[in-house]
Amino acid sequence: MSKENKDFFAKLMKSLSAIESNEIKATFLSFTFVFILMAAYYLLRPVRDAMASDWSDTEVSLLWTLNFFISTAIVAIWGFVIARIPFNKLVPGVYIFFAASFVFFFFATQSLENRVLVDKSFYLWVSVFALFHVSVFWSYMAEIFNKAQAKRLFAVIAAGASLGAIFGPLLSGFMANAIGIYAMMLIAAVMLMIPVPIILYLARLKQTELGNAEVAIDVEKAKIGGYPLRGFHDFFSNPYLLGIGIFIILYTGIGSFVYFEQKNLLAEFTLEERTSIYGYRDAVVNTLTYLLAFFLTGRLVTKLGMPVTLAVVPVVLIFGMLILSFSPVLMVAVTMHVVLRAGNYGLTRPAREMLFTLTSREDRFKTKPVIDIVAYRGGDVIMGWLFTGLSTGLGLGLAAIAAVGAGIAAVWALVGYRLGKHFDRQAAEHPDNVETIAVKTSK
Repeated sequence: MSKENKDFFAKLMKSLSAIESNEIKATFLSFTFVFILMAAYYLLRPVRDAMASDWSDTEVSLLWTLNFFISTAIVAIWGFVIARIPFNKLVPGVYIFFAASFVFFFFATQSLENRVLVDKSFYLWVSVFALFHVSVFWSYMAEIFNKAQAKRLFAVIAAGASLGAIFGPLLSGFMANAIGIYAMMLIAAVMLMIPVPIILYLARLKQTELGNAEVAIDVEKAKIGGYPLRGFHDFFSNPYLLGIGIFIILYTGIGSFVYFEQKNLLAEFTLEERTSIYGYRDAVVNTLTYLLAFFLTGRLVTKLGMPVTLAVVPVVLIFGMLILSFSPVLMVAVTMHVVLRAGNYGLTRPAREMLFTLTSREDRFKTKPVIDIVAYRGGDVIMGWLFTGLSTGLGLGLAAIAAVGAGIAAVWALVGYRLGKHFDRQAAEHPDNVETIAVKTSK
């Protein structure tokens, strides 16, 4: 590219997205980095979900229980590791490690006779991977860019994640029947190796073009802190934080019901067909999520307020679950999944994250991980066993269980509405004083 063309491109990028000429290369590489990560994850996610249709509700509930304990333990281990290993060395090691693990799973599926054990281990491992692949990425971005750059560039970089989340499941849906689901593990492993040289080059750009030699992650602030149980104490003692946790548990409850309904309805399909269905389903979910977040969420919160924003998806799900109870067929179950996940990620979750602006910095730092990980995974366990108890224990059919799910959605809507009312009231009373609000909500 000639100098004139380079200058024109730099001016164009700056006018469209406020990217300075010295930031173009680092921004593009970061965009590519997160695009690949999300595409690799969503290539594997439909494979993981397709495996579950071969297992009973009890087996899946046991796996979710294991996932809860494993996730909680790994969060604690991660805090220990990140405090002792230089972050710039840890990041490439994380992706090399996961890439190697997926290669291992591929060869295990080809050589071991007990395929069920391998599949269940893979099911758990992809859930562990889901905890870290993007979290580590954004931590690394905080190491590369300074605060001023982050405000201008992170939205552009995040668009790479959205595109990867659309491309990955489409690729999975197409390739499942073309090459088989197990070969996709190798493809994901290769994809995860691509960011390694990008990580190293970004570290170089940080020192040169970005001029951020002094920017470094604050390891002490990245840890949960010296009192790891403080977050649990605040969670149970603060009604507002407990309400957010209950809201998330009820969301996972509806998600669990819809997940099990899909799993059971897909049992008659082949593994490749299930993977293809899940892949295209996730592509639709992520596309709708992107459109909702871009065009609707901010406008809805502004015009209708937090109560309606937090309650609208649960209310839609009440009617959806009632429809499913009268017509328990695959298309309805898949539609409910699309509505739930697109509505959550595009509408409910951004609004839910706004709830934390009323809490103190300490609560956002120590209690939020308890809510986002422990309460979330705990909700999976509770609701997974509830579904299993209704189906396997009481022998209820999918229609009756869907009716129970409608009741859970109604409670979810009520909790969301109450949280939203509290948010609007406190924000109106203390528009600029977060700490005052935090003190009041903890009493």
